[in-house]
Amino acid sequence: MEISLIRHGKSQFIHKGRVTFKEFEEWAKNYDLHGISEEPVCPPETFQKITAANIVITSDLKRSVESAKLLNLKAGVLKDALFRETELPAGSMKLFNIKARPASWAILLRILWFGGYSNECESLKEAKQRAEKAAQHLIVYSREYRSVALVGHGFFNMLIAKELQRKGWKGKRKLGAKHWNCVSYVLRN
Repeated sequence: MEISLIRHGKSQFIHKGRVTFKEFEEWAKNYDLHGISEEPVCPPETFQKITAANIVITSDLKRSVESAKLLNLKAGVLKDALFRETELPAGSMKLFNIKARPASWAILLRILWFGGYSNECESLKEAKQRAEKAAQHLIVYSREYRSVALVGHGFFNMLIAKELQRKGWKGKRKLGAKHWNCVSYVLRN
């Protein structure tokens, strides 16, 4: 049995420049609403794993669904909100009009989230519980389909990978952060 975790392609929503924290919240909403930019090349391993999969699962976010369809036009795609990316905390922070790049705000909020700040979003503990449930779903699918591909998101894929490893599945300890990255986990009977 094999489960491949694939990070979606690069979002077509691009914002150059700096934004305030309040503007970043709007940027994050737009990021979720947009699909992917069609990239002509993804790593050969990623393409091989998704085309060999007997079932392809995605989150219900547009960039995940579009990535799966772009990589494997023949496969039916099963969308499930369970596999959504972990959210970033919303702001009640008063940061005046400090401007930063969206990636910098995302890093700051992710660090705060790992430190326990989860204002108006799922906490790290809750995300880990959801990842455990998601990993169990993937394991059930792997029993039926033998080869499963999940086109998901960076942080949530990381949490799922940790759960799979905890359950005895073998694969790389660390997932890459690049778009189209693919890491596979196997369970030998």
